[in-house]
Amino acid sequence: MKSAEDLNRVMEAYSDLVRRICFVHLKNMHDTEDVFQNVYMKYLLHEGSFESAEHEKSWFARVTINACTDWLRYLSHRKWVPLDVIDEEKEVLDHTSRGILEIVLQLPEKYRNVIYLYYYEEYSAVEIADILGKRKNTVYTWLSRAKGILRDRLGGEWA
Repeated sequence: MKSAEDLNRVMEAYSDLVRRICFVHLKNMHDTEDVFQNVYMKYLLHEGSFESAEHEKSWFARVTINACTDWLRYLSHRKWVPLDVIDEEKEVLDHTSRGILEIVLQLPEKYRNVIYLYYYEEYSAVEIADILGKRKNTVYTWLSRAKGILRDRLGGEWA
């Protein structure tokens, strides 16, 4: 089991990453906080070591995505959350950011994952493939399709 110092260090380093991934998946703060705690419990119980800070960060991303998927599977009766509920929890965003976030949140999970990891966490497609346990060509395809959906819905160019 990890020490309190280790826990404090990783919470300081990765808490924003974990919360953002959770919110992108779960779309509400209550479930986000529950899964957030689960991720850090998994870290405390994780007996392995990490090769580098980047390996540790990608571990947190992968474990968080898996924990969100498990949470959604467990709460399978909750297929979606109305956007007006999300609006209550993202008041800090400006109008443009809120609109983009709403569209990203409407993407299918696989596209939402790759868009988030690519644009918000700045992982390469190869790194995303490692995190998600998918082939790199699959990730490239998902990125391309997600960008196309975003381009259509935003009515302009999407990088």
